[in-house]
Amino acid sequence: AVGDAFVNSLRSKVRMPVGAYGVNYPANISVDSGADDMSGHVQFMARSCPNTREVLGGYSLGAEVADLATWSRIPPGVDQHVAAVALFGNGTRRIAPAFAGKTIDQCAQGDPICRNGNNWPSHLQPSYIGSGLVDQAASFAAGKL
Repeated sequence: AVGDAFVNSLRSKVRMPVGAYGVNYPANISVDSGADDMSGHVQFMARSCPNTREVLGGYSLGAEVADLATWSRIPPGVDQHVAAVALFGNGTRRIAPAFAGKTIDQCAQGDPICRNGNNWPSHLQPSYIGSGLVDQAASFAAGKL
């Protein structure tokens, strides 16, 4: 739901076409295969459509996938094809230096995953959508495109 809301909001803020790619990985406790798939897609797009500006994103475990991909899976030089990174409910809260200026890391008030909160419902997807954090991130990404 967060990903769909983010893509729809981004589409409403830019005049260019916005495609979407769902990272293929088992959304369990492991993020390695997701980070590999995300990196593979970024590299494929950089080779196939070198003028395309990419936006990466993830919610909860997906945010950790994006974190890992930006830290160790996306090769130097290919990172220049990534315009923005939008993270939601990110438990790792680490931003790779090469992506620092183009990353927005959203954490809902009270979210125990990304903040020292104890309000478990604040980590759920409706909290991110309803609070305006998804729309804020879409505005940030649109500004980077």
